[in-house]
Amino acid sequence: SGESGTGKELVAKAIHHNSSRARNSFIPLNCGAIPENLLENELFGHEKGAFTGADQRKQGLFDLAHEGTLFLDEIAELPLAMQVKLLRVLQEKEIRPVGGSKSHQVDVRVLAATNRDLEALTREGKFRQDLFYRLNVVHLQLPPLRERREDIPLLADSLCRMLAPHRDLGISPLMMRVLLDYSWPGNVRELENVLERSIILSENDTLEYASL
Repeated sequence: SGESGTGKELVAKAIHHNSSRARNSFIPLNCGAIPENLLENELFGHEKGAFTGADQRKQGLFDLAHEGTLFLDEIAELPLAMQVKLLRVLQEKEIRPVGGSKSHQVDVRVLAATNRDLEALTREGKFRQDLFYRLNVVHLQLPPLRERREDIPLLADSLCRMLAPHRDLGISPLMMRVLLDYSWPGNVRELENVLERSIILSENDTLEYASL
């Protein structure tokens, strides 16, 4: 959990790539980006003939993430009806494709992320308490960038190398002081955008305050 832009998916990828599942797939899904009527099909797949236009069998994300990791981003946006079905998968470790008559086993590690307070949502009846407890085995809270300003120079250097891999970029002391003093409401994502703009506007390989 953590504010938007703190790097939750990056942490999820780090967990996956440093685990025994690293050779298998890391499958991300933004739960708020898929219409409710398509979510079940997206997660569990469907059998041929399950509905009009289903002319062949389709694997869902749970199947694609078999022996790997499924990353459910913005888990708080998952509709209540789908929360029930996800809970069953986590408990029984099996799925049934849409239109299918049989369930089959899946071996998937589920990592979930949210920028909202799930405990508060459970009290309001907007998130299932049993699903919350099933997901909340290990909770990692990512602090906002303003609470870890000592990370800014390291992040800025890494982002500059990522954004301009063929340039040997530096950051002037004045610009770094400004980066350190700013509150970063958009967190690391905002820092990346600011640096990208600065790189585009900079005329030399030392990023100056003027490029901000």
